[in-house]
Amino acid sequence: MIAADNPEPGAARLLAVSSTGKIRHLPRSALSLLFSPGDLLVANDAATLPASLAGLHAGSDRPIEVRLAAWVSAGDPSRFVAVVFGAGDHRLRTEDRPAPPQLLAGDKLELGPLTAEIERLHGYPRLVSLRFSGPTDQILAGLARHGRPIQYAHVPAPLALWDMWTVIAAEPLAFEAPSAGFALDWRMIAAWRRRGVGFASLTHAAGISSTGDAMMDLSLPFDEPYRIPAATAAAIARTKAAGGRVIAIGTSVVRALEHAASAAGGLRAGDGVAQGRIGPATRLCLVDAILSGVHQPGESHFELLRAFADDLTLDRVCLMLEAWNYRAHEFGDSVLIERRTAKPKEQGTDRQARITPSSLWAGAAPTP
Repeated sequence: MIAADNPEPGAARLLAVSSTGKIRHLPRSALSLLFSPGDLLVANDAATLPASLAGLHAGSDRPIEVRLAAWVSAGDPSRFVAVVFGAGDHRLRTEDRPAPPQLLAGDKLELGPLTAEIERLHGYPRLVSLRFSGPTDQILAGLARHGRPIQYAHVPAPLALWDMWTVIAAEPLAFEAPSAGFALDWRMIAAWRRRGVGFASLTHAAGISSTGDAMMDLSLPFDEPYRIPAATAAAIARTKAAGGRVIAIGTSVVRALEHAASAAGGLRAGDGVAQGRIGPATRLCLVDAILSGVHQPGESHFELLRAFADDLTLDRVCLMLEAWNYRAHEFGDSVLIERRTAKPKEQGTDRQARITPSSLWAGAAPTP
C-alpha cells in the first residue's frame, strides 16, 4: 500500500462499494454527486489535541515520548490514559520505537513545562494513567506550547497542529484526527445542500490508531466520549422517518451513533461514552453507509468495516486498493461502503483461495 506523504485533495480517489458488493473506482470529488436527496451525512467535528509530548522520565533521566490516548474523565485536562515510548520521535516506525525505562505508579514525567505523575499501569508496561499537576489553565497552556500532534513515520516532515484539523474542526477533544473528514470541503457540503442532501455533525474524542504493540492494539479502540447535538439527533430522526439514509463520515461517527442508538429509548441528544468494538457480529441499528480512509486488515478501524460488508467483499476491496495503489493513512484516499442488504454467505477458513481474477474485478469500472 502506498502511504500518503502529502495531502493532495485534488488527486484523491474513492473506492465505492454498493450494498450488493459492486465496486467502483471514482475521483473523490464524485462524493458531491453520490448521495440522494433526503440522505444525511454526519461528520465528527472534534479538533485534534497536541497529544505528543517529549520529555524525561524523572527517575532515570532518560528521554521519553508520551502520547495521550484517551480521557480518564471527559474534558478533564489533568488526567489521561497514555502510551509511553523511549527515545526517538515519529520518524522511527511506531512498532520499532524502543521501550521507555521501567514505569511504576508514582513515577514523575517531566514534559517540557508540564509535570505528570503516573497513577497506574493498565496491564502493559507502556500503557499508563497519568495526572498533570497544576491549575487547568496552566495545563492547557503547557499542552499548547509544548505538545505536538501525534504523527507517524509515513510523513517524515513535522506537521503543525492545524495540519491535523478538518475543515469543520471545533472543540479540541480528539487525540488523532478524525481523518475521514479530510475528504470534506465547503464546496462539497454546499453542493450536497443544494441537492437536498443533509449534513450534520457530532463531537467524538477519536483515539489513537496504533500503540506500536500488536497485543496492546487488540485493546483499541479505547472508551471514547462523544456528544450528539439536539439538531443532529433531530436531523437523524427526520431522515429515518422519511426513508433516507444516514452516512457516517468516519469510524468515530459510527461508534458514537451506534452506541447512542443501542441505549434504551434509542438515539437521543447528549453525552455518552462509546465502549467496545464494532465488528462482523455487530448488528448496525442506525448507520447505512460509511466513508472511511484506507485501513489494513487487523486494525480496529478495519474490523469496524466488517459490520458493513462481508469478508469476501472486503477481500476484493483490499486487493483492489493494493493493485491500484490507493494511498493509506490520514492524508490518503477514501473508501465508501454501503451496508450489505443480504446476509453474507458462510465464510470458509481460507478466504483468499476462493478469490479469482474474474470475481476480483466483477462489477468494477476502473478509471486510471
